[in-house]
Amino acid sequence: MSVQITYKNKILNKNAHNLVLFVDERYSISSLKKHISITDYNVISDLIKNRDTKKKIIAFDISSKKKIILVSIKKNIISSDVENLGAIFYDQFKESKINIFILNSETLSNQQKNLAGYFVHGLKLKSYIFEKYKTKKNKNNISVIITGKNQLPVKDQVKFRAIEEGTFYTRDLVSEPGNVLHPDEYAKRLNSLRKYGLKVTVYNDKKLKELGMNTLLGVGQGSVRGSYLVTIEWNGLKKKSKPLAFVGKGVCFDTGGISLKPAKFMEDMTYDMAGSAVVVGLMKSLALRKAKINAVGVVGLVENMPGGNAQRPGDIVKSYSGKTVEILNTDAEGRLVLADALTYTEEKFKPKFIVDLATLTGAIIVSLGSEYAGLFSNDDKLSSQLIKAGEHVEEKVWRMPLNKNFDKLIDSKNADMQNINYVGGAGSTTAAQFLQRFILNKTPWAHLDIAGMAFSKYGGALNSGGATGYGVRLLNKLIEDNYE
Repeated sequence: MSVQITYKNKILNKNAHNLVLFVDERYSISSLKKHISITDYNVISDLIKNRDTKKKIIAFDISSKKKIILVSIKKNIISSDVENLGAIFYDQFKESKINIFILNSETLSNQQKNLAGYFVHGLKLKSYIFEKYKTKKNKNNISVIITGKNQLPVKDQVKFRAIEEGTFYTRDLVSEPGNVLHPDEYAKRLNSLRKYGLKVTVYNDKKLKELGMNTLLGVGQGSVRGSYLVTIEWNGLKKKSKPLAFVGKGVCFDTGGISLKPAKFMEDMTYDMAGSAVVVGLMKSLALRKAKINAVGVVGLVENMPGGNAQRPGDIVKSYSGKTVEILNTDAEGRLVLADALTYTEEKFKPKFIVDLATLTGAIIVSLGSEYAGLFSNDDKLSSQLIKAGEHVEEKVWRMPLNKNFDKLIDSKNADMQNINYVGGAGSTTAAQFLQRFILNKTPWAHLDIAGMAFSKYGGALNSGGATGYGVRLLNKLIEDNYE
């Protein structure tokens, strides 16, 4: 299914079919007299007396071919709630035979004039479905025509489209099966982003070996596929200011390696590359909206497979940073990929900050479920910015502790550190504590453990189940509010 949004300043005829009109939370309709015919107004006045007071959207059948749909907007409604209303609208009418709706923006007050844009933004985000491999596609397309003077400014229309495309690209990547989106194919797809003005550099196995990225390479050495580090640069400022850096875990399929996972639900491990997909979707959206910042995305792409050449529990590897790691569990692999990527990003790009994203631990789901991503950081300012951005777009984060007292849980007798905590407990924190050891120059850094947020069996406010694209809107908001 596709949703087409069109903006027209001209108000269409009062008798146009399938009008979408905004009213206050009490469903006072006196203000609608000038927007609909007297006949329609009288019909609604009569029917509205028996409305379901809990419903935020009510549809009135004026005839077999015409509906008038009222959307209630409370006085001080916030933009994320309006986006949720758009999603509710989509769910209510996605199976309907109606496919064209006329949304009259002039039924919004001057204080609410931009809300029509947020409404259709939520509708569009909710409409995503992944049906690439279905022989029968859903052909029930929806067109929404926004009329009237309370239009979203063109700049914001471009921004919303860019965020939608970035989010959908992330969802597409996460939704792909492991036999299609393996590291070789993933690296190839990232090269195609150059057409948007992004600078893409792909480092293959040979180059990574030369650089000494042995923790990343160790994860992928059991696979017949290659391992890669890919950097994606956006230079939206002419001056050479320090970039904002985003680093993502891209384990295209995670069997656990020699420390093999249970068979049940292993098919879900196609989404263990969701952190990298968020970084890629973000970089695409920044390029599409021509963001006035310099930014770099760095993703480590591997496949964690058992095999004759696979990494063993007990192996010791030397990271790009020079620090050594004892591998006690090959299923604690994401932190090994990120370790080399983080140090390299800090050293090469000298960024203002680094935010990494990863489906890193099951423990974060035990802690926070599917409502919040876990936030771990060495910087209070960056943490505060992320928390505020998350609240604004309903992609929430919850700050978790980092403390030197946790270090003893990952200190190794045989190397500088071990990749898991064998004592038990604090699984997400010790994973973050491990990552922090690879930030060498005190760069402001935040780690987002998105294991509970990247994929949803049952769907959420702005997604219909499957890959959520969580993180693209959060990071766009972080940038927009604090760095542009």
